[in-house]
Amino acid sequence: MKDDNQLEDQIEQLRKRMYQIYVDDPEDDQLLKVSQELDVLLNEFAKKGPTS
Repeated sequence: MKDDNQLEDQIEQLRKRMYQIYVDDPEDDQLLKVSQELDVLLNEFAKKGPTS
């Protein structure tokens, strides 16, 4: 499993990428793909539970 910092960095990078795709063209097919990739990472992050 990825460590928390690496996972958070990947989430942030994908979030920024998704936003940029949306700003450039809200109907771009890549938007759905990136959104689904982000969902996978967010679900992985949620499964880890709260960090202490």
